[in-house]
Amino acid sequence: MPETPRIHELGRSACEAILARHSVGRLAFTAHNRVDIEPLHYVFLDGWIYGRTSPGRKILAVAHQHHVAFEVDEVAGPFDWRSVVAHGGWYNMESAPPAEAASWERGVAALRKLIPGSLLENDPVPFRTVVFRIHVAEISGRECLPT
Repeated sequence: MPETPRIHELGRSACEAILARHSVGRLAFTAHNRVDIEPLHYVFLDGWIYGRTSPGRKILAVAHQHHVAFEVDEVAGPFDWRSVVAHGGWYNMESAPPAEAASWERGVAALRKLIPGSLLENDPVPFRTVVFRIHVAEISGRECLPT
């Protein structure tokens, strides 16, 4: 008789390790009584998710409601996966106070490690002009293990 897979909650450090291992996640945001989800590349650094995107619907949405969710998954099979959801506020680089310049610079440097040339002359995605970060105020995760 097959055993039932085990599903359990992950602690904060395990959730942060999953965020740190990956570079593509999904942003969930609300716009006009509708929830949207879009994939984004990112880096996780010092409790913040840094990324770049293009101007458009999500930028307009987060200007009115800056609370977002961000999800990252690891999937090896139907009963072998991990999923992390972070909740927090979205902040555009343009609106960052001068006191936070060093944090932004570290975030941009990390983005350049992920995608060399980011925000420079040889930028492979120059249309992604919006640099943002998400403060990870809350984080939760679950893991399913095969038996």
